[in-house]
Amino acid sequence: MKKLFLCLLSSLGLTACSQAAQKGNDTVKQEQEMTSADNGYETDTFATKNGHTVTFHALVHASIRVEYDGKEIQIDPAGKLEQRAIDYTAMPKADYIFVTHEHFDHFDKEAIATLTAEGTRLITNRRCADMLGYGEVMANGDSMALADDIRVEAVPAYNTTEGHTQFHPKGRDNGYVLTLDGLRIYVAGDTEDIPEMTAMKDIDIAFLPCNQPYTMTPDQLTKAARVIRPKVLFPYHYGQTDVTKLPALLKDDGIDVRIRHYE
Repeated sequence: MKKLFLCLLSSLGLTACSQAAQKGNDTVKQEQEMTSADNGYETDTFATKNGHTVTFHALVHASIRVEYDGKEIQIDPAGKLEQRAIDYTAMPKADYIFVTHEHFDHFDKEAIATLTAEGTRLITNRRCADMLGYGEVMANGDSMALADDIRVEAVPAYNTTEGHTQFHPKGRDNGYVLTLDGLRIYVAGDTEDIPEMTAMKDIDIAFLPCNQPYTMTPDQLTKAARVIRPKVLFPYHYGQTDVTKLPALLKDDGIDVRIRHYE
């Protein structure tokens, strides 16, 4: 099948098309396409070891929709940010919802309620579960099998820079490593380049935030990427931070950096 790579530059009204690179890796195969059903959200699709597809929809800021083998996964759904309003009523109900922490751009009670149906599992940290009155709580270091082919690990996410630690104190918030049929996906949440990242192994796809003072500077993100060494890196949560230089900073590291319109 001919693999196409389409990138929608919505601010310029341009569409670029080029042959997608295999890069010699059978686990991370990419085919990206835009359809009218995506409502303009950029998507990236990968194949797992058993040939299932995992599609990421770049919704807004830190909100990601994931489709995997007929399952719907929502990460930090937030419906009403100033950058872009997301209509979750137009999306399928979620099988799994992951929330990293309590800040409004990650934790939206209305969006969670809209996406929730009978059987939806909400996985979150203690603080958000207490605020909602329900949810399956994971603390840093916990892991859980959600299905035979779906596993999640809760990992630390916190600030280390002096004067910033009040934003995301150590031990409160989560990042998540999702393993979908062998495909390992690290969604960092709001964090800086913390020492615990040295324990990250075999990450195929990483979503790393780039928005000081709350998360990382581009230089911190570059350092983190070189420690984690994902095959594919999506900068996200970048606000007004210029992330366009990241591909050049990491061009000699063998990391496929893809910038999507999250803002």
